[in-house]
Amino acid sequence: MSKSSQVDQDLVRAIAELLNKENLAEIEIEQEDFRVRVTRSYANETVTYAAPPQYAPAPVAAAIPLAPAGSVPAAPVAIEDLASNPGTLTSPMVGTAYRSPEPGKPAFAEVGSKVTEGQTLLIIEAMKTMNQIPAHRSGTVVRILVQDAQPVEYGEPLVVIE
Repeated sequence: MSKSSQVDQDLVRAIAELLNKENLAEIEIEQEDFRVRVTRSYANETVTYAAPPQYAPAPVAAAIPLAPAGSVPAAPVAIEDLASNPGTLTSPMVGTAYRSPEPGKPAFAEVGSKVTEGQTLLIIEAMKTMNQIPAHRSGTVVRILVQDAQPVEYGEPLVVIE
């Protein structure tokens, strides 16, 4: 074996070590009339990735205090029951519900307010557009189910009119 082939083998080993150390798939070196290319296959290797970030669980709400003994609790009304009630106005879109035309102004309607069909009850902001939400029927507002600036989903009950 000649001295030049020994140097070449040492160079190849050094390149291979560099390939592994830097986690490269391929490296090529060319000097005058000498050229060497070293590649590495990942076919039989196990590739590991950094673990995905871990998130803390959502906080748990505090326990609801029990009613005093002897009191009769009101039957809770399920959201699904409200959505099927013909007097319930549901959200026609996803967005943020506002109860007044602008901050600091009175709400469009309050519980007990008499409203007419087509009267604006809320505004829902969706994609930076303010959409007036009109009453779907005339009557008296008996429940308002959203707070000012609350996010709402499509079909979510907003107001009950009887």
